[in-house]
Amino acid sequence: MSAFLSATWFEELNQRLTSSLPTPLAPDAAPCRVVFEVTDAPAGGSMALTLLISGPTATVAPSSRDDHALADVVLRLNYEDADALTHGRLDSATALRQGRIKVRGDVNLLVPWATWLVDLLSG
Repeated sequence: MSAFLSATWFEELNQRLTSSLPTPLAPDAAPCRVVFEVTDAPAGGSMALTLLISGPTATVAPSSRDDHALADVVLRLNYEDADALTHGRLDSATALRQGRIKVRGDVNLLVPWATWLVDLLSG
């Protein structure tokens, strides 16, 4: 897997999203926008990414300012923990319990597809 948050990483993740479709959301479910803020990401790269799940499709991209305002859920974590989550060295339940992931918004929106997403990220 490419370096976390690199342009190639985003491309590879979107390819995995396409090949793993449909998402676990019901086709008639409301779209869900999740922003992942990486508090200490290396300079010159993305400091946040946005996952948009709309029915059976999902995409991920570096976040824009508008994404934060439109987000249903914002997850904030440090770079080391984000990288560990994407490489399977840390599980999301542990990170949440230990307060390593801060959540703003409706965390219940994450429940239907949390396992699917973690499996996909650690791909």
